[in-house]
Amino acid sequence: MTKFPHRVSAARRNAETLLNQSIKRASNVKLEQTREYEAMVLKTAKLRELRLAKEAAEREEAGSAPAPTRRTAAKPKRSRQT
Repeated sequence: MTKFPHRVSAARRNAETLLNQSIKRASNVKLEQTREYEAMVLKTAKLRELRLAKEAAEREEAGSAPAPTRRTAAKPKRSRQT
């Protein structure tokens, strides 16, 4: 018999090894992307919470403080033209 079947199985093993490595890299990339997305979502939620708390504090402070009076600038009087 020849060694032809042995060569085919070796080539197949090499191809399967490369495929498995490629699949593993792709899954690692997807996992890292998922982790980064979750970190971004948590950061966004935290910042939103801080912003809402700040806005609520500003509204409360504005509600307790007297309203500022608005002064309009006096218009210069125009002389009558006849």
